[in-house]
Formats: sequence, C-alpha cells, structure tokens
Amino acid sequence: MKKLFLSVVIATLFFTIVSSARAADTKRPPIEYGYPDVSVWTTERDSDGLLKNPLLKLADVMFKEAGIEWRSTAYPAKRLFKHLKEGVTPFTMLVRAPSLQECCLFSENPVTSTELRVYRRPGTPQISSQKDLAGKKVITIRGYSYGGLGRFIRDEKNGVAIQEATNHMAAFQLFERNRGDYIIDYTGPAEEVLAKNPVGSIAYDVLTRLDVFLVLSKDYPDASNLLKKLEKIVAGLDASEILKAK
Repeated sequence: MKKLFLSVVIATLFFTIVSSARAADTKRPPIEYGYPDVSVWTTERDSDGLLKNPLLKLADVMFKEAGIEWRSTAYPAKRLFKHLKEGVTPFTMLVRAPSLQECCLFSENPVTSTELRVYRRPGTPQISSQKDLAGKKVITIRGYSYGGLGRFIRDEKNGVAIQEATNHMAAFQLFERNRGDYIIDYTGPAEEVLAKNPVGSIAYDVLTRLDVFLVLSKDYPDASNLLKKLEKIVAGLDASEILKAK
C-alpha cells in the first residue's frame, strides 16, 4: 500500500514538473515592435521626448485582440534594419523594403500610407519624378535618407544643390528666406508645421505614395500563421480612425 501511495506521489510530482516545463516553454516573451526614431508621421513628441508614432496605437489594438504581449522600441534606421535581419527585433510596420525581403514576411495589403511631397512656390516648375530635381536647389531635412530619391539628389552628377535643415520647421524657414526652391518632406510633419506657421504662396507635388505594411521576421515562431492572424485582425479594424485618435 505504501509503495502504491509512493508511486502515485512520484507520478503526480513528475506530471506537475513536466506540465510546468511545457507551460514555461510555451510562454513567449513580449514581441518587440521596432520603429524608426525619426517620424514620417508627426513632429509631436511624448512625455519622454520621443517622436509620437501613430502606428503604436494601431499595434496596441491589434496585439491586444490577438492576445499577444508586446513592447515597442525606437531605433535609428540602420540599427532597426540590422535587428530585423538578425531576428533580434521581430516586428515592425514599414514600406516594402527590398533589403528585408529575405529575412521578413510582409502583409499582403498595406495598413496605411503617407506621401513624400516636394513643396515649391507657385510658378516654379512642377516635379513629377526625381529626375526633375536635377540641377535644382533643394532643402532636405536631417535624419531622413529619402530612399532612392536621397541617393539621386546626393549623387554629384545630378547637380542638385542641397541645403540641409535641422528639422521640419527650419526647412520651411529656409524656404521663406529663399535658401532653396524646393522642400522634400512627408505629409504629416509638413502639414503640422504649415498649420502652426503658414507659408504664403506655397504648392506641392506628390512625388511618391508610401504604403506601409506589417513586417514579421521569418525566424519568429510560426511566423506565417501569425502574420495571417494579424492581417485578419487589421482588416477588421478602422485603421484610419485609430491612427487619427488623440
């Protein structure tokens, strides 16, 4: 009888230990959402001095509905891409960057979009492609690479005279002082600056529409199914209203 009792106790302890170990294995740490520390969305900062990222609000709703714990970290762009390629940072929301195609999965549909605009004075030649900026005086904003456009305007053979501004506000101030004929800026920050400090007689051309996708590391456990789950959740949300909410 004692042997039977001892066997039951040992079996129970073994089952408890195995169950606890399995539960520990299935308990994943919070997924990290890494995002660029320069914003294409806003000039506003939070209480910690970080530029606000409206996509964080969308991520919060999405991950809560998915039942996934998460955290966010702002990184310089180069470090963010490095972390994504290495699987250190498993999740972000970005444009469909070719350099991430091998390491990451992208959602089939974009979750939102923005525009890269070229601001100018009325009567100044319109800009419909990056080639139209050759030989022009252009104001850029420090911290932005502008992708392929940035490589074009920084290539000396294209003869672009670049005046770099320290921030969005400074860019439009330089424009008012005739330090450049064109400003390259994103919709959100530019509209915020112009709402607070209007610049008379200014127009713009949309150079590029930038679609933003869910991006998930291929190394993340069950990445393909998780991305499909997140896509389904986002498809059922009113993303535009979430992103506009204060």
